[in-house]
Amino acid sequence: MKKILVVDDDQAVLNYLNIFLLQTEEFEITTLSESPKAFDELQTETYDVLLLDMDMPQVTGIEILSWINEQKLDVTTIVLTGVEDIELAVSAMKLGAQDYLTKPVDNDHLLDVISHAVEKRTVTTLPSSQERSESLDTLVFRDAFSGIVTQNADMIKLFHVVEKMAQTDNSILIWGESGTGKELIARAIHNISKRNVKNFVAVNAGSFANEFFASEFFGHDKGAFTGATADKKGFLEEADQGTLFLDEIGELALPIQVKLLRVLQEGEFFRLGSTRNLKADVRIIAATNKNLFDETKKGNFRKDLFYRLNMNSVYLPPLKEREGDIPLLAQHFMKKFAANANKEITGISDSVMHLLTQYDYPGNVRELMNIINSAVIIETQSELRKQSLPQYFLDSADTMTGAVRDLPQKSLKEVEKEHILKVLKLCDGNKTKASKVLGISRISLINKVKQYDEER
Repeated sequence: MKKILVVDDDQAVLNYLNIFLLQTEEFEITTLSESPKAFDELQTETYDVLLLDMDMPQVTGIEILSWINEQKLDVTTIVLTGVEDIELAVSAMKLGAQDYLTKPVDNDHLLDVISHAVEKRTVTTLPSSQERSESLDTLVFRDAFSGIVTQNADMIKLFHVVEKMAQTDNSILIWGESGTGKELIARAIHNISKRNVKNFVAVNAGSFANEFFASEFFGHDKGAFTGATADKKGFLEEADQGTLFLDEIGELALPIQVKLLRVLQEGEFFRLGSTRNLKADVRIIAATNKNLFDETKKGNFRKDLFYRLNMNSVYLPPLKEREGDIPLLAQHFMKKFAANANKEITGISDSVMHLLTQYDYPGNVRELMNIINSAVIIETQSELRKQSLPQYFLDSADTMTGAVRDLPQKSLKEVEKEHILKVLKLCDGNKTKASKVLGISRISLINKVKQYDEER
């Protein structure tokens, strides 16, 4: 995944670019609103592309470009500005900027420019010192991630990002499919943070009826409603000076979202039935399996709350994208559940491991864990066999095998190419429309079409 640093003193621009570029699922985004911080950031981190505002009050974009040249840093710079100034554009290009764009930038044009910038970078480069060092062994707080079993490079990179985020006191949004381990990441953040000696309170927002959630979240005073026979602390007070983890935040009703936003902005709240203003000294980590950007468009989620939470965000990939982790996790769960059941199960048969690695896991790590747990309970021999697996899993495996057998005799690459070109034709060559129909980013589509042209 390519890394982009955005430096702009306009927080609204940073929020927009962060959200827009994250939706492409092609980039890892870092934003800075204070331009002096760009020097340290570019020295300590390696970025592919720098989106740089020119007109900033403390350190200007030209000054940052000059410094990049002096330091001989390998980063492709695209200049963004609200000022139409040809002389400034010429100065920026002379200092090495690849392109110069005037805000507001057209979305498609911006993606084209970034795609071109990424393509122009040298394909065969030596790994940076940061990339060489990103391993489990170089994590400062490795124990915080001990509950997450992985050898996947993308997951290990994510751990390093989380380590840095955890040492701030900012709110964090974790997004990904159900069962990917969002609460484990939230607990790791808490354990690394300066709040680790206080409570970690985990709340599933989707498990409460909306009319009861406000009372549970903010607490209530005696007599606030029928049945409120005593004062009660809410989740915010229980997590005082610690961390409050809000899972399934996309399920919160809009009136609760307004109150949560006040907590994030002002650090204050009221119990139900009370006029006494209480302070909220708590870090909030939210999680969702929904696309909250789409939910804001539908009116189901407040934009201001989304922007506030999404300032620091972590994406957890589904299990099917974590190459090499399925056998590792299967062995881990087999040993764990065999020990719990006091059974001498020491292995997994080759046929079972083959089935496990071919499955898509819509329920992700949680589903794999449940499959292994069920198999361990039933198994009577020293290794897990096919007959011990849940029937629904075996039925799914048979369906997948039959589907593969019935496929036409064409390679996946050929089938994909035919489908993409057909969709492009139906969309009259409009890559933006076609990418939405195909469910891939516009940049991915551009790269595929370019590849097809080169193959002619």
